[in-house]
Amino acid sequence: MSRVIDLRSDTLTVPDEGMRRAMAEAPVGDDVYSEDPTVNALQERVAAMFGKQAALFVPSGTQGNQICLALHATTGDEVIAESGAHIFHYENAATSVVARAQIHAVASDAGEMPLERVRSAIRPRAYYYPRTAVIAVENSHNRHGGTVLSTSYLRELHALAQDQGLPIHCDGARIWNAMVSTGESPLTYGEIFTTMSVCLSKGLGAPVGSLILGTQEHIERARRWRKMLGGGMRQVGVLAAAGLYALENILPLLPHDHRRARMFAERLAGIERVGIDTARVQTNVVVFTVSGMDDTTFMAACLSRGLRIATISPGRMRAVFYHQITDEDVSTCVGIIAEVLA
Repeated sequence: MSRVIDLRSDTLTVPDEGMRRAMAEAPVGDDVYSEDPTVNALQERVAAMFGKQAALFVPSGTQGNQICLALHATTGDEVIAESGAHIFHYENAATSVVARAQIHAVASDAGEMPLERVRSAIRPRAYYYPRTAVIAVENSHNRHGGTVLSTSYLRELHALAQDQGLPIHCDGARIWNAMVSTGESPLTYGEIFTTMSVCLSKGLGAPVGSLILGTQEHIERARRWRKMLGGGMRQVGVLAAAGLYALENILPLLPHDHRRARMFAERLAGIERVGIDTARVQTNVVVFTVSGMDDTTFMAACLSRGLRIATISPGRMRAVFYHQITDEDVSTCVGIIAEVLA
């Protein structure tokens, strides 16, 4: 076996030659003093894209999400989030440590929490209830298979939040994919969400980093949280340069990731022992099931033939596409799965 095609995540991208060159040549300064010109340029550019007053570069999406939640919530508060949310499943219960708040999980079919359930989840103003502090959404939604929250839904959620005096935070780890899928301007999302965390190290292909977006006051407070959590970095322009490069050179490639995900899903649908809802393949993520074989056996059999894949939950496989996966790779992967299940 030569090359292994790895579909476990779009975090498996590696910097291409152009990105490495941009990183090597980046002008740098001390970002703890806000003096790194490349970081400042990235922050200003992304804030402007989404129509926000300011942005802050942070090491990871988890840190970005948790800082944003801490801007809105504090001890004894509650965060309303969808029951499959990344902040609920994959961030080590950090909300209970950083913001010292709890998450009120609201179930949905594909990431869009029913508005009446959201309204019901907002706590009455009684001393023995936690205070509802913020509504959090994830767009696109990982555990639901990369599904996209519609703009019409988000506008209705925004109206509900405004009526209740609540901010909305967006975990935008894959907001770029949502933008490509809907054709919406980033300014639309910036109008709806009070704060955002947007990731550079998934489909955009940068090795490290996310940005927090919000008002100037949000970002001033976020800077203190970042320092407290060990996220203040010095000559970090070498990483910010990768983000600037990605916005110019990798972001335009995302439609091809979506096309390949659909191609993969449609071909999988023709394999007898595969279960898949192709209507849910809206971005670069494909979730499917296999019958008659346990997860470990299936993954091992695929790996022995050159395909690395993983589960998103027991019994559910996830394949994620990124710019270093080719059309030929798609055909190879479908062939491997067909052979394993034959």
